[in-house]
Amino acid sequence: MTASGMTATGMLRVTLVKRMFGRAPNHLACVRGLGLRRMHHTVEVVDTPQNRGMINKVSYLLNWEEVK
Repeated sequence: MTASGMTATGMLRVTLVKRMFGRAPNHLACVRGLGLRRMHHTVEVVDTPQNRGMINKVSYLLNWEEVK
Protein backbone atom coordinates (compact mmCIF):
# COMPACT_ATOMS: atom_id res chain seq x y z
CA MET A 1 0.00 0.00 0.00
CA THR A 2 1.13 3.52 -0.66
CA ALA A 3 0.98 6.49 1.69
CA SER A 4 -2.48 7.44 0.41
CA GLY A 5 -3.89 4.01 1.33
CA MET A 6 -4.29 2.85 -2.27
CA THR A 7 -2.69 -0.32 -3.58
CA ALA A 8 0.20 -0.17 -6.01
CA THR A 9 -1.90 -1.85 -8.74
CA GLY A 10 -4.89 0.33 -8.01
CA MET A 11 -7.60 -2.33 -8.38
CA LEU A 12 -9.94 -4.12 -5.97
CA ARG A 13 -11.98 -7.27 -6.66
CA VAL A 14 -15.41 -7.02 -5.03
CA THR A 15 -18.01 -9.82 -4.74
CA LEU A 16 -21.60 -9.51 -3.47
CA VAL A 17 -22.16 -12.40 -1.02
CA LYS A 18 -25.44 -11.45 0.68
CA ARG A 19 -28.84 -10.49 -0.68
CA MET A 20 -29.77 -6.85 -1.11
CA PHE A 21 -33.46 -7.41 -0.37
CA GLY A 22 -34.69 -5.33 2.58
CA ARG A 23 -31.57 -3.16 2.84
CA ALA A 24 -31.50 0.61 3.20
CA PRO A 25 -31.87 2.52 -0.09
CA ASN A 26 -28.49 4.24 0.32
CA HIS A 27 -26.82 0.83 0.80
CA LEU A 28 -28.47 -0.45 -2.39
CA ALA A 29 -27.14 2.62 -4.19
CA CYS A 30 -23.60 1.84 -3.00
CA VAL A 31 -23.82 -1.75 -4.24
CA ARG A 32 -25.15 -0.59 -7.62
CA GLY A 33 -22.52 2.14 -7.75
CA LEU A 34 -19.82 -0.51 -7.43
CA GLY A 35 -21.32 -2.27 -10.47
CA LEU A 36 -22.70 -5.29 -8.64
CA ARG A 37 -25.99 -6.66 -9.94
CA ARG A 38 -26.71 -10.01 -8.23
CA MET A 39 -25.36 -12.39 -5.61
CA HIS A 40 -21.93 -13.88 -6.35
CA HIS A 41 -21.33 -11.25 -9.03
CA THR A 42 -17.68 -10.12 -9.03
CA VAL A 43 -16.30 -6.88 -10.43
CA GLU A 44 -12.94 -5.15 -10.38
CA VAL A 45 -13.03 -1.48 -9.42
CA VAL A 46 -10.33 1.16 -9.26
CA ASP A 47 -8.91 1.65 -5.77
CA THR A 48 -10.05 5.21 -4.97
CA PRO A 49 -11.18 6.78 -1.69
CA GLN A 50 -14.74 6.98 -3.09
CA ASN A 51 -14.87 3.26 -3.89
CA ARG A 52 -13.26 2.40 -0.56
CA GLY A 53 -15.98 4.43 1.17
CA MET A 54 -18.76 2.57 -0.65
CA ILE A 55 -17.12 -0.77 0.18
CA ASN A 56 -16.79 0.26 3.83
CA LYS A 57 -20.46 1.28 4.03
CA VAL A 58 -21.76 -2.08 2.75
CA SER A 59 -18.90 -4.30 3.92
CA TYR A 60 -21.40 -6.65 5.62
CA LEU A 61 -22.71 -7.56 2.13
CA LEU A 62 -19.35 -7.96 0.36
CA ASN A 63 -16.10 -9.83 0.12
CA TRP A 64 -13.24 -7.86 -1.38
CA GLU A 65 -9.55 -8.28 -2.06
CA GLU A 66 -6.71 -6.32 -3.61
CA VAL A 67 -5.84 -7.47 -7.12
CA LYS A 68 -2.17 -8.22 -7.65
